[in-house]
Amino acid sequence: SGFQPFLVTIITSLKQILLCIFPNSPCGLHSAMEKPTVALVYQAVQALYHDPDPAGKERASVWLGELQRSMYAWEMADQLLQLKQDVESCYFAAQTMKMKIQTSFFELPPETHIALRDSLLSHIQSLKDLSPIIVTQLALAIADLALQMASWKGCVHTLIEKYSNDVSSMTFLIEILTVLPEEVHSRSLRIGANRRTEIIEDLAYYSSTVVTLLMTCVEKSGSNEKMLIKVFRCLGSWFNLGVLDSNFMANNQLLMVLFQVLQRDETSTNLHEAASDCVCSALYAIENVDTHMPLALQLFQGVLTLETAYHMAVAREDLDKVLNYCRIFTELCETFLETTVKSPGQGMGDLRTLELLLICAGHPQYEVVEISFNFWYRLGENLYKTNDPALHGIFRPYIQRLLHGLARHCQLDPDHEGIPEDTDDFGEFRMRVSDLVKDVIFLVGSMECFSQLYSTLKEGNPPWEVTEAVLFIMAAIAKSVDPENNPTLTEVLEQVVLLPETVHIAVRYTSIELVGEMSEVVDRNPRFLDPVLNYLMKGLREKTLASVAAKAIHNICSVCRDHMAQHFQGLLDIARALDSFALTTEAAVGLLKGTALVLARLPLEKIAECLSDLCAVQVMALKKLLSQDPSNGKAADPTVWLDRLAVIFRHTNPIVENGQTHPCQKVIQEIWPVLSQTLNTHQADNRIVERCCRCLRFAVRCVGKGSASLLQPLVTQMVSVYQVYPHSCFLYLGSILVDEYGMEEGCRQGLLDMLQALCMPTFQLLEQPNGLRNHPDTVDDLFRLATRFVQRSPVTLLSSGIIVHIIQCAIAATTLDHRDANCSVMKFVRDLIHTGVSNDHEDDFELRKQLIGQAMGQHGQQLVTQLMHTCCFCLPPYTLPDVAEVLWEIMVFDRPTFCRWLENALKGLPKETSGGAVTVTHKQLTDFHKQVTSAEECKQVCWAIREFTRLFR
Repeated sequence: SGFQPFLVTIITSLKQILLCIFPNSPCGLHSAMEKPTVALVYQAVQALYHDPDPAGKERASVWLGELQRSMYAWEMADQLLQLKQDVESCYFAAQTMKMKIQTSFFELPPETHIALRDSLLSHIQSLKDLSPIIVTQLALAIADLALQMASWKGCVHTLIEKYSNDVSSMTFLIEILTVLPEEVHSRSLRIGANRRTEIIEDLAYYSSTVVTLLMTCVEKSGSNEKMLIKVFRCLGSWFNLGVLDSNFMANNQLLMVLFQVLQRDETSTNLHEAASDCVCSALYAIENVDTHMPLALQLFQGVLTLETAYHMAVAREDLDKVLNYCRIFTELCETFLETTVKSPGQGMGDLRTLELLLICAGHPQYEVVEISFNFWYRLGENLYKTNDPALHGIFRPYIQRLLHGLARHCQLDPDHEGIPEDTDDFGEFRMRVSDLVKDVIFLVGSMECFSQLYSTLKEGNPPWEVTEAVLFIMAAIAKSVDPENNPTLTEVLEQVVLLPETVHIAVRYTSIELVGEMSEVVDRNPRFLDPVLNYLMKGLREKTLASVAAKAIHNICSVCRDHMAQHFQGLLDIARALDSFALTTEAAVGLLKGTALVLARLPLEKIAECLSDLCAVQVMALKKLLSQDPSNGKAADPTVWLDRLAVIFRHTNPIVENGQTHPCQKVIQEIWPVLSQTLNTHQADNRIVERCCRCLRFAVRCVGKGSASLLQPLVTQMVSVYQVYPHSCFLYLGSILVDEYGMEEGCRQGLLDMLQALCMPTFQLLEQPNGLRNHPDTVDDLFRLATRFVQRSPVTLLSSGIIVHIIQCAIAATTLDHRDANCSVMKFVRDLIHTGVSNDHEDDFELRKQLIGQAMGQHGQQLVTQLMHTCCFCLPPYTLPDVAEVLWEIMVFDRPTFCRWLENALKGLPKETSGGAVTVTHKQLTDFHKQVTSAEECKQVCWAIREFTRLFR
């Protein structure tokens, strides 16, 4: 192959370059990898697929992974493809080629690109009959090369000209033409917006040639099913890219072929799926209907002809085809949604589209109706925004029929035993129904629907599964019904709590859920509180109903806090005997939450004693665990009790006037020694330490400044354990302490000492190889702590020696692609710079401004350069608003200097891709600089960055 001599030269010269950079390393970056022989690579591939020993497979996998990352991968893959020894080695080589072109194309000098292209085309031609998966990998490699290789002009034209007259080449030609449009927006390729626009224009120019080729294929191959599938997949791919000419497609024979295939009863499952995918892609491509009128009309009429075929598929019980038709009908409705809402019943707003979906909703399998959920949700959203009663009236009957169908689909099997399952597929379907019903109920009217449902139970005597499904839908809408003076609601509540224990357990389960959802009604009608609580207590004592009853009690406590105060003793008794009920962890914690919410409404003088009683069970359990000898050297797990204490502290929020002692203060001081001992005992276990810190966090938040006596022993213990076991939750707990005490003059130095003591082990951890990437939680919590310091006591932090190291760490961490960690870093930098301009009426303003000026003088250029590099090459688009806010704050602080820093940063960005395409023009750089530096609000900076970074993606 003409590609290999180039490779040998490249590898030799690259080794010399790397030796200059890494003099002590035999071949630079991949020092462990000497050039292997092709026989050795083949042997490793064989071991990967056929070694009976898993350890041998693993060794082969690691070694081959290292080979793929090295420069030798190009030559080895090329040789393996030439040797054509077997499917496994060719697949590995083809996949390696694809991966190298996607991720390491920059390794090849431009003069090798043509040789690589010719080599790949030669390989795909010689291997076309070996295996379809190899053809796909090589097609992807060729497509990715074409997208990056700016010198390969009109690649579609070249390929069609070269291979279209050879029938045997048609399979791989169509495969390349299928993956090429798919790869244009691939996340693996950073070709940039300029190159992408150039490619899309090029593909649009040749699109009709491709469609004509596909039609010729269909004519030549007759009823060859495999070829038809390939043709439809390829056509779908070009529709998805949005480059096909609507007028050309509207009159194209290929569209007729598509619908003929879908109308035929004898079409095979695979071909039917390919045709359905293609029609869905076409419908998605014309979402902006007005600009694609001729094609929109053809597709609209074509899909309406499929109703008969749908009924035939139902009659034949062919679920795969039924699902395909439902996908097509749903896509039709989604595409013409705006037209349907603007002009219902006219032209392409024809309401037969909704009829098709309701026909699907009548199918006995719930998976069919589920496909249409997103459309019904969008329709509801659209109608809610238009808020036109006349329009709502047109769609109301359709929504009523949908709700009727959904209630039927939610029915359990008549022979179902036990409670409804939440976690299986059907349970998840019911939850999605519940969400959809809440979203569209306004069109029918919550009260009207609720009353209708109730009357079906009241007037008829339906079987248990119908009753349960009706109660389930009633529970979904109960909260949206106005509880004021509503006789139907009170009647429902009255009847439900009188349900005998002899009814099916699933009916009792769902009725308890309904009672929990009707807590507003109980709050407005306190006379129902006793019967409701009695009803729920019966459920609590039964194993299968305990958790749902606990959840309902929690709801009642949350909404009826004041009325529940008289029942506090009863709640306390339940809390003491919590483990005698068959509760899930979540349900037990929920019950304690409800109890704590009610506790906070008791008279202040009673709270301390009641809180002590409520915590006693958990504290006793922790003491008992601490007194036990560890089994197998491991102490018993205290997380259940820690979580329960945490939820009690979190939700006990009594109203305390200024000057009054917080009623919870004494209790928390008494509990501290047990928490401290638990923390010490389990200091090596991250999960348990995290739960201890969470518990302490809520204890501190509960009493605020009232936890002052804990501050010194707590900080001492945190710092001491952190030196040995750097659990990030200590940093988070530190941020809570700074938030509560950072403004107290007497605490500032102690808190700064804490920060410095925690920073040292943190920096050591993050300076390890890949330290930032391996410890995102530590990054997140470190910068939460630093941000709290900036907010509560900026001068203390800015005057300290540690600030330089924290800023350097922040600059390095801006590249971290982790949502929470990156958000914390950006917030810290933004808030830090903002202290130089905020609250300019305060005494320390000049000092703050001076300290921020010094920090920016030292780090400003580095920060701006890093941020520009980061948002162009490292971070996903959702992080850009955070980057924009940082740049905005720097500009607000010192606009002239920022202009200079930004100009320098932009000069350092690459102007061309490794494939020779222009990444960014001089005009685009100057335009961006002007947009940012003349921005008058932060969102303008954000828009400018969004557009600019597309040039590098």
